Amino acid sequence: MQPTVRLATVADAQAASNISTQNFTESFGGSYAPDDLAQFLANNYSVDRHAAWIADSRYALFLLEHGGELLGHALVGPCGLPHAEVKPGDGELKRMYVLAKAHGGGLGAQLMDAALAWLTKAGPRTLWLGVWSENFGAQKFYRRYGFERAGEYYFEVGATRDFEFIFKREATG
Repeated sequence: MQPTVRLATVADAQAASNISTQNFTESFGGSYAPDDLAQFLANNYSVDRHAAWIADSRYALFLLEHGGELLGHALVGPCGLPHAEVKPGDGELKRMYVLAKAHGGGLGAQLMDAALAWLTKAGPRTLWLGVWSENFGAQKFYRRYGFERAGEYYFEVGATRDFEFIFKREATG
C-alpha cells in the first residue's frame, strides 16, 4: 500500500488536531517550558481550530496517511506572515510536518506537492512560509521548491521567542 495525501474534512478535525499536536511536540516540544507548550497547543492546535480551518474555503488541510496511520499534515491558506511585501491574494504554507519515523522516504515531497498544487490551483501567486532559523533540513527542502529567504520574525511560544526566517517564492508560470 502506497502512502496517500488527502484533503481533510470536518470529520477529520480530531485526527488533524492529534497529528498536529504530535508533530509539533515531537519536532519542537523540548524547546519550551511545559506550561508554555501546553497553552500554545491548546490555543493553536485544538479540534475547534482545525474544524474552523477545514470548513473555511480559504484554507486547506492535507493529511498524509500510510496503512491507516497519520504520518503528517500540511496547512495552507492566505498569508499572515509579518512582511511588508505580503499582498492580498498571496498564499502561505502555514504548517508542514512529517513524523520523524517517516522522514527520508519522499513523503514530505508528496505532501508539499499537494499543498503547492492547492495554493496555485487558481493560477500563479506569490507564496510564503515561515521556518525556524535552525531547521537547516527544512530550509534546504524549501529551497528545492524555489523558496528563498526574504525576512525574519519571532515566533512566540509562551516566554520563548524563536528566531524564524520568512521564505518567499515569486509567482511563476
